[in-house]
Amino acid sequence: MKSEPRIRAALPEGLTPDKLREMYAKMVLTRLCDDRAFALNRQGKIPFAATCQGHEAVQAGAAFALRRGTDWLVPYYRDTCLALSSGVTAKEQLMCLFARKGDIFSSGRQFPNHYSVPDRQIASISSIIAAHVTHGVGMALAFKMRNEPAVVLITFGEGSTSEGEWHEALNFASIHKVPCVFLCENNEYAISVPQKMQMAIQNVADRAAGYGMPGVICDGTDPVVTYSCVHEAIERARRGDGPTLVEAKCYRAMSHTSDDNQLTYRTPEEIEAVKTRDPIPKFEAWLKDRGLADDAMFEEIREKAQREVDEATDWAEAQPPPTEEDLYTHVYASGPLS
Repeated sequence: MKSEPRIRAALPEGLTPDKLREMYAKMVLTRLCDDRAFALNRQGKIPFAATCQGHEAVQAGAAFALRRGTDWLVPYYRDTCLALSSGVTAKEQLMCLFARKGDIFSSGRQFPNHYSVPDRQIASISSIIAAHVTHGVGMALAFKMRNEPAVVLITFGEGSTSEGEWHEALNFASIHKVPCVFLCENNEYAISVPQKMQMAIQNVADRAAGYGMPGVICDGTDPVVTYSCVHEAIERARRGDGPTLVEAKCYRAMSHTSDDNQLTYRTPEEIEAVKTRDPIPKFEAWLKDRGLADDAMFEEIREKAQREVDEATDWAEAQPPPTEEDLYTHVYASGPLS
């Protein structure tokens, strides 16, 4: 730890050794929540799980680039690490998976990972692929019209860029210079369809030029590199210079969801090969090389995260499910209307 003053001077703006270690802790917590979700699904205790494995670095880096309490996140269904890094707890994540009445996202009545936490600046996503992108642009336009300093981070997979709403959103955002950042978490597959079967270009970011905005590519398995790219794009938007399309190259280590079998479209050799890009051991090596952490600290973080997930699982499973009386809660306005 004696080298921290030298390391701190070399870190990107806004990052400190403590924040880097917190970033690592969120990545580990996400991985353990992800593992638990698939285990619970196989046990028949939850109906569905969508993996985040391989995306942790993208999401941790992007979450720490946001200005907490000011900027908004409009996520998609694979953003477990973004949610946990933005204030969602393991208990809240497990309540969502178990579909319990106390679920803060939807009172146990929505698809898993459909985050909606306004008090933490997380907007609800849409089950319709890419529809949330237009919603996020609308939010950003509202912030601009109100002269508020908020920037909206909108995330999606590369499969979303095949949808018309995605193109409409980018076109509108660029014309009106709304304060948003488009973050593509490119994991190379839209369910079973590889990128080469979706588009005749190598990089999603190349499409940015067609809408008059910058397109940036970064290594999505490196949280620090992702942080730098997203932070720069956010501050550009905050200055009034308009949106940026950031493409973070990452991968999906498991099947699309618990209902999918990746062996029907990926070879075992390909699946094994992508595991060498695992962002967690890669970030561990980065932290160790700079004297910011050691094996004992990594083990302590993992043990703490495992206890948190275990306690959250037991607690959430014991909570009551929604009842028939809850059917119309949060569907119609209640109370006096002004």
